[in-house]
Amino acid sequence: MAELPFVVPQDALIAIVEDAGAAILAVYEGDFEVQNKADESPLTQADLAAHKIIVAGLQAATPEIPIISEESEPPGFDVRSQWPTYWLVDPLDGTKEFVNRNGEFTVNIALIHNGEAVYGIVGVPVQQRVYIGDVVAGTAWCLDQGQMRTIRSRKMRAGQSELVVVASRSHGGERLENYLDELAQTFSALERQPVGSSLKLCTLAVGDADFYPRLGPTSEWDIAAAHAVLRAAGGEVYTFDGKLLAYNSKESLLNPEFVAVADAGFDWFSVLPDQPPVQIEH
Repeated sequence: MAELPFVVPQDALIAIVEDAGAAILAVYEGDFEVQNKADESPLTQADLAAHKIIVAGLQAATPEIPIISEESEPPGFDVRSQWPTYWLVDPLDGTKEFVNRNGEFTVNIALIHNGEAVYGIVGVPVQQRVYIGDVVAGTAWCLDQGQMRTIRSRKMRAGQSELVVVASRSHGGERLENYLDELAQTFSALERQPVGSSLKLCTLAVGDADFYPRLGPTSEWDIAAAHAVLRAAGGEVYTFDGKLLAYNSKESLLNPEFVAVADAGFDWFSVLPDQPPVQIEH
């Protein structure tokens, strides 16, 4: 992968994510109101507070780089399709986890370059943890309560019969159950690990799981930062036709359905069910 056109200000990004996380926790630890956005997804004061901190911080650190945030109106495709590089932000992913107070929500900043997630920062405020992925350098880290360590996803073995699958806490349903039933024909020891928000991809990145099928709608900002962390750690995200998941390639900011894998070097499509679920319509 080619070098980026500027030096990513990693220390500034970590500080921005930590500041946004502190603002989220200030709301989380008190009483808060929940509103519904147009798509009926929940919105709290925490989303908006984190959004303001992140946008202000990115504009100060990289004023030349445009920003798309879940909590702002994105420009039309005719405008953003001209952007080779931009920040893609989800100030609070896992609002349902936030509302349910289970701690599994994240702050997400991704750098998109030429349609790829190439750099990502994922903060987990309740755990005081930040995941960092630099795809160009091929290195991922976890900053855990001030201690930085390198992370790496785990490899698959030839003929492996066990598989740890990450599942959503808030989404799934009959289609996912049917898909996992088919997957169990290949992997007889199928362990399911429920995780919320973009932490699902981070769980793959740190080597705690192998596979995450997403059968349902997501937006590009939901997964971009964690996608970069996973890529830098050795994994990848594919659409069901075997292509790499791309960003900013169409008018809609919805993703197609996808599978995230811990081992990008493994031939997943030789062992996945022959007939994947029907793609969602956009």
